[in-house]
Amino acid sequence: MGAALTRAAQWTAAGSGTGTLEITPLNESLLNQIVKFTEDFSTRHPQEAAFVFKDPLEWKTQLDHSAFGEGYEINEATVQSEAKDENGQPLLLLTASNLKVRNFDQLSHLLQIITDKKLKEAQACLEANRDPIIKILGPEYGTVEGEDTSMLRLLEKMKNDDDPQTEMKMKIAILLHQLDMQLLNSSLKQISQDVRLNPAAVNNEVNLLKSFSGEGEDTVLESLEYTSDYIFSNGCRAPPWRQVHGEICYLIIKPHDTDPLCITCSTAGVFLNGGETKDKGEIDYERKSDMYKDIVTFLRERSPKFVENMAKQEFAFFKEPTDETNDQLVEAVAMVSDQSPNLDDYTEKNEHEKKKSSAEKSRSTDKKILEPSMKWKNIGHSSAHNDKAAREKEQRKRDTVSGKKKKKVSIISSESVKIESALKCKTSEMFEEVSESSSETDEDEEQPVHHQEGSTDLPSEYWGIQKLAKYLRGGNPTATVIALCAMRDFNLAQETCQLAIRDIGCLEVLINLLDTEEIKCQIGSLKILKEISQNTLIRHAIANLEGLQIMVKILDSPDTNLRCLAAETIANVARFKRARSTVRRYGGIKRLVGLLDSTSVGSTALRQYQAKDTEKARCGALALWSCSKSTKNKEAIRKAGGIPLLAKWLKSSDVDILTPVVGILQECASEPSYRLAIRTEGMIENLVKNLSSEHEELQMHCASAIFKCAEDKETRDLVRQHGGLQPLSALLKNSENKKLLAAVTGAIWKCAISKENVSIFNEYKVTESLVGLLTDQPEEVLVNIVGALAECCQEPGNRSVIRRCGGIPPLVKLLIGTNQTLLVNVTKTVGSCATEPENMMIIDRLDGVRLLWSLLKNPNPDVQANAAWAICPCIENAKDAGEMVRSFVGGLELVVNLLKSKNKEVLASVCAAITNIAKDEENLAVITDHGVVPLLSKLVNTLLLAMVGSTDQTLQEAAAGCIANIRRLALATEKAKYG
Repeated sequence: MGAALTRAAQWTAAGSGTGTLEITPLNESLLNQIVKFTEDFSTRHPQEAAFVFKDPLEWKTQLDHSAFGEGYEINEATVQSEAKDENGQPLLLLTASNLKVRNFDQLSHLLQIITDKKLKEAQACLEANRDPIIKILGPEYGTVEGEDTSMLRLLEKMKNDDDPQTEMKMKIAILLHQLDMQLLNSSLKQISQDVRLNPAAVNNEVNLLKSFSGEGEDTVLESLEYTSDYIFSNGCRAPPWRQVHGEICYLIIKPHDTDPLCITCSTAGVFLNGGETKDKGEIDYERKSDMYKDIVTFLRERSPKFVENMAKQEFAFFKEPTDETNDQLVEAVAMVSDQSPNLDDYTEKNEHEKKKSSAEKSRSTDKKILEPSMKWKNIGHSSAHNDKAAREKEQRKRDTVSGKKKKKVSIISSESVKIESALKCKTSEMFEEVSESSSETDEDEEQPVHHQEGSTDLPSEYWGIQKLAKYLRGGNPTATVIALCAMRDFNLAQETCQLAIRDIGCLEVLINLLDTEEIKCQIGSLKILKEISQNTLIRHAIANLEGLQIMVKILDSPDTNLRCLAAETIANVARFKRARSTVRRYGGIKRLVGLLDSTSVGSTALRQYQAKDTEKARCGALALWSCSKSTKNKEAIRKAGGIPLLAKWLKSSDVDILTPVVGILQECASEPSYRLAIRTEGMIENLVKNLSSEHEELQMHCASAIFKCAEDKETRDLVRQHGGLQPLSALLKNSENKKLLAAVTGAIWKCAISKENVSIFNEYKVTESLVGLLTDQPEEVLVNIVGALAECCQEPGNRSVIRRCGGIPPLVKLLIGTNQTLLVNVTKTVGSCATEPENMMIIDRLDGVRLLWSLLKNPNPDVQANAAWAICPCIENAKDAGEMVRSFVGGLELVVNLLKSKNKEVLASVCAAITNIAKDEENLAVITDHGVVPLLSKLVNTLLLAMVGSTDQTLQEAAAGCIANIRRLALATEKAKYG
């Protein structure tokens, strides 16, 4: 545990200072593992749990006397455990805020009684005891740099000492060492998955974007420039005192449809900063947005025009292949198609030829071949290097022919067909991908591709897998099965092993084995493919080798285990668009839906075959979950009869099947047909029921499904009728899980559209809870929180609640953001709050009215309309409204010009604002000078008369008031002219 805290945990201060654990996903994962280990310690190791520590673990706690009950002696000043050590000292002692614990038994019991503060207490304990092993066992067991010989010394001591305490210490030391290794492996796995930027990668992306930017409607950006031209020796442009924070450079980006954006590119990713300060021209380095993995991903979230124009430019990134490339592609096909008379002799010759080819390739590196950026790439490899690698892989495939039992044709002939068909269908697949849903997550296709570099320092696992490869190619089915079992003994979750299987040609062999009639070989191959397909590179390689098509065929196999393994592997591979498209086009959706069909669906009776049916359905649901991110696949699942089956499995109590089933439903709930089916099939009741599950992932997906379905009033009523508002309110307390919080706040937002639901939410103090969550939240959570507050403001009492809970200042602060959906919601909320005079005083003092007025310049018509509606109550309830309005330079002209808008909602809201503005004589004169009369008169003949007859009362009043103002303005103008 000491080594993990020293080497893996992320601290705010270096070394062994007084730093604290940072709030990061890695630290949260480490803390969760430590808490689980400690909480279960007394049950799993009762004798070791009773061992009294050398020195007590001591830290400042947030617990008070009320947290303790039976087993503790409680008085006004202290809490102490009834259990004592041999010296009569209590094993747990709480004095004021100082807590001392002397054994694992008390630590386990402490964690069991504090259900909601486990992580915080564990964090405080570890921050106060940076190397807890010293306190537990003594200084001789402390964490040391370099070689740790403490275990050897302890073994030597055990030989010469019969003291039972020494043996007990040995057992505890081993248990803690095992925990340390678990924590280090876990952190290493998580860190290895992080994508970190570097100056070269940022510069390449900037140059690529610049080449497609400039004047014109079809360019992706207007401009993109560095804030500094000076480049340091390490490639960074950020000043040295910012480079220590990992910052690389700063960019000013001008999209077509938003204000200029000032961003920071750092090793951790890309984010929006505070921009250039007006007085000093310096950068405000404070982060103002979420972290994105690259500039393109950031711009996708900020600029719809960027996404639209990038789609137009997408195929311009691909160069026509050179003659050399074409020749090599033809050569690759010819090589696979050619029949070699002696394959065993060819293997050795092939190795020699590869070395020779590699040497020749290295001598021709002066002719540089430019590759398109992988972030823009939709189709296969385009460089000569990759063609050569593909040729070598196809040569290896020929080695697998000998002795393999094939269904109808030999491997060579089938592989020849595979390569030729792959070359023919690349274009059609490329267009198929473009037609997929734009809402899909394309994380895999945007990940940078890393190539395994040759090295003499490769780990032993790499060479071990290489030795096994020849047995896989040997031809004897028994030897193949044994080799597959031996390969599974390696840690296939380790990237080195995964890439070794790819690099030495085993991946092709594993896919070929799926096309045999040997079920044992198929099962062994799928078990390996299921593990290694967690790797992004492996997933793409499997798709390129047409492994998905074979797996879809296996779904028709009579062997249940084989079908389950194929479905689980498809679930891993189908995480990017092309793979999802392939599954659908080869009939995989219908077959996967078939796995859900079972006689034990929804059954609660214990049957011998029920476990197998549930496992089969779980695997099918996992694959459908991955595929359901595509709009076309959602429709395919519906047509295949998937909805009734999902409804039946939703009644199950098994969380392993529930999680993927609800995952499918929440993905598909974006479609109106699915929302209707979820309501009519009675699924809302089960979604509400599972909100009370102990599993946070299941809770998150249920809340997300309700979030999407509650757009419809009938669904909102069903959620209330089935008691869903109470668990949603309770889940707001779990603010540490941001994904769960986003789903829950979204569900509350949509449910609160119905006034009946708001009344019930008030009973559970939901408005107070939402206000308390307004700070330190990601934007996706803030959008939902503010949206929910806007709906809660339907009840006048909640507007006062927001003020009393201190919610108005953070709401006004959000008016300076750039997220369009958040701005729509926050303007609506602030406008509702402004109907209360006391609230309006705070809004005015915080300069909120000016911020609302400035949003009238926002290019988004929804933001403009909501800002104009919000201005109306501000004018009505301001002390000196006329003077306040005139104080905004150019404000009245801006309002008048919005009457030229073509958006009806903007026109209605602006007319309402003018109704209030024109009540002041001076303001009436100013807007008259700006030509408000002819603009309003024009609207009378086109829109206003229709609006007066609207069923919306607010719109009626605004339109009628506007017509009255036209008359007043006309009379005032006539009076000014003629006296």
